[in-house]
Amino acid sequence: MQYRELGRTGWKVSTISFGAWAIGGTWGNVKDEESLAALQRALDLGVNFFDTADVYGDGRSEQLLARLRRERREPFYVATKAGRRLDPHLAAGYNKKNLTAFVERSLKNLDVEAIDLLQLHCPPTEVYYMPEVFDVLDGLVKDGKLRYYGVSVEKVEEALKAIEYPNVQTVQIIFNMFRQRPLDLFFDQAQRRKIGILARVPLSSGMLTGKMTPRTSFQEDDHRQGNRHGEWFDRGETFSGLDYETGLQAVEELRALLPAGMSMAQMALRWILMAPAVTCAIPGAKRPSQVEENVNAADLPALSDETMGRVRAIYDRLVRPQVHHYW
Repeated sequence: MQYRELGRTGWKVSTISFGAWAIGGTWGNVKDEESLAALQRALDLGVNFFDTADVYGDGRSEQLLARLRRERREPFYVATKAGRRLDPHLAAGYNKKNLTAFVERSLKNLDVEAIDLLQLHCPPTEVYYMPEVFDVLDGLVKDGKLRYYGVSVEKVEEALKAIEYPNVQTVQIIFNMFRQRPLDLFFDQAQRRKIGILARVPLSSGMLTGKMTPRTSFQEDDHRQGNRHGEWFDRGETFSGLDYETGLQAVEELRALLPAGMSMAQMALRWILMAPAVTCAIPGAKRPSQVEENVNAADLPALSDETMGRVRAIYDRLVRPQVHHYW
C-alpha cells in the first residue's frame, strides 16, 4: 500500500481507500457479515481511510464502521457526510439546527466523540455561496464534534468555490477515466491551497471493471437501474453521467490498452493515482475479493505516457461530448 498526505490534516491515508456506499444500500442486496468481512480485509491490506455517509442505508454503513472499530485495534480514519437527509433537499436546510442534529446522529452511529472528517453531502450549488454554512462547521470543530471538514461536490464549479473557505480541508469529486474535467483547472488550484482530494465513483459505478455487458441486469433498488436519467439524484452519480451503451463501447477500447498483469478495474484505479493532486481513490466493495483487487492497484507500475495519451483520446472522442461541460 502507498500513502499520501491528506491536505493540511497531517494524516497519511492509503491511496486506495474504501468507499462504503455499497455496503449501505442502493447497490442491490448486501449482507452485513459479508460487508464486515470486506472491511476487515481492507484493514488487513493497509487501508486506513473509510468514506461513508449518514444516508447510506439510513446509518447502516456508519454502524458497520463502528463495529469494525470495536473489533480491531488498528487505527483508521472515517469520513462521513451530512445534508442528504433533508427532505426537500434545499439550501435553506443547511442551517445550524439541522447540521448539528445530523452530526449528533452520526456521532451516535459511529460511536465516537468526534467525527474525523465531515463532508457536506453534495448540497445545492447555492450552499457554496452561503458563508454562514461554513461558520456553522467552524463552530462544530470548536465544540469538539468534528476534527476537520470538507465537501463532496457534483460540479467542478462547486469545488472551486468551496476551497475559497479557509477551513475546507478536502474535496470529494467524481474523477475517473470518464470524468476528466477536474484535471483542467481544479487540481492545480487544490494543490496550491493544499486541499485533500478524494476521487469518488472511481470505477464509474462498476462500468470500468469491464464486467458489464448489454445483458447485465440490476435489481430495482440499485441506482444503476433506477437513476440513469437522474430519477433519484444527480444523474452524474450513475455511470458518471455517460450513456450505458457508450460506456460499454469506451470500455472495449480501453481494454485494448491493458498492461500485462492488470485487470480493467486496476488500470482504472492506477490511472487515477497518476494525478499527483489526488490523495486517494475510494472504490466500493461488498466482498473481500473486490477489496483485494482494488487495493493491489496501489502497488502496480505507473501507466506509460502512451497509455495515458490513448486514454485521453478515447475520452475526447466518445465521452467528452456527453459529460465534460455538465459537471
